[in-house]
Amino acid sequence: MQNKKLLNIVGARPQIIKASAISRVLRKDYINSVDEIILHTGQHYDRTLSEVFFEELEIPKPDYNLGVGSARHGKQTASMITGIEEVILKEQPDAVIIYGDTNSTLAAGIAASKLKIPVAHIEAGLRSFRKEMPEEINRLLSDHISTLLFAPTDAALKNLIKEGIRPDASPPFTIDNPKIFLSGDIMYDNSLFFADLAEKKINGFLKKLNAEPGNYILATIHRQKNTDIIERLETILQSLIELSVEHNILLVLPLHPRTVHVLEKENPELLNRLRKASSVKLLPPVTYLEMILLEKNAAIICTDSGGVQKEAHFFRRPCLVLRSETEWIELVKNGTALLVDAEKDRIKEGYINMMNVRGLSYPGFYGNGKAAEFMVEEVMALMLQ
Repeated sequence: MQNKKLLNIVGARPQIIKASAISRVLRKDYINSVDEIILHTGQHYDRTLSEVFFEELEIPKPDYNLGVGSARHGKQTASMITGIEEVILKEQPDAVIIYGDTNSTLAAGIAASKLKIPVAHIEAGLRSFRKEMPEEINRLLSDHISTLLFAPTDAALKNLIKEGIRPDASPPFTIDNPKIFLSGDIMYDNSLFFADLAEKKINGFLKKLNAEPGNYILATIHRQKNTDIIERLETILQSLIELSVEHNILLVLPLHPRTVHVLEKENPELLNRLRKASSVKLLPPVTYLEMILLEKNAAIICTDSGGVQKEAHFFRRPCLVLRSETEWIELVKNGTALLVDAEKDRIKEGYINMMNVRGLSYPGFYGNGKAAEFMVEEVMALMLQ
């Protein structure tokens, strides 16, 4: 029997990491029955945000790279749809996998669904309930043009049911008869798989930074709302600098290229202050293994990233969320993540509260670490139906 073709579409750093888990399962269990085709839209085009991850995580190099790069939402998404459509017409895949909530996700979903290729959406059902966020629009639209929807949490599953997707659908599954699953979280798979590898491969990384395990704040800032509204960015960074000084704790700050660009343009003095502060370790974007090591050994994590919020939970670290909402509501309800937005008082008070609380628990919200195996099995069934 001829191998099935599976088109695996990524565009941003978190998607490359998620795709590594799918590729791992395909190479291990389906090497003789599925041909994996990897398409990279080029949404993240900086080597530190893209190419290095394929090397480090030993993912096969993309078969296609559209090289779209940065642009306005409409222009970027349109370029991706055009490029993805051409690849689909050429390769004629039996299914397409999309991840998360980026413009690459939406573009791939639109291109595939209009060509009547079934779409499997990993991280389906996540909602912040704020449609002003580009990510929320991408989530909603991607879910409602998908055939298989893999919800990582019970809350995500319930969101899909509330939006009218039937939980009791029977095969054959189609865009008009989609199937939803409580699958667990693919990033939990990766955290388990790569945590030990990080310790072995780069065990001198923290020492090189002079970062003592358990005695530094790890912070990441990349959301458009936090980078493009300079007042928010200034408040967050100034609050973090003051925390590090007042509490005599190192601030480790890997800066996203977008954040650096905004600071260079809008407030070079603040960027210079960060670079010169003895209590701040400013870093370029780190690799995935380096990030895992930083997360695993931090005292506390401050972030506006959804993925980093979860990884803080995986590694049993308290987290301050630099947003007014989160799609990972179970973490806030559990008390291990705290919404502080871009408000100095809330950030500072949140730090004190989180650092002083005792007895935090970290329940297994995200499955058993075998989500990728389950997902690939269901996608395989879809291609064979």
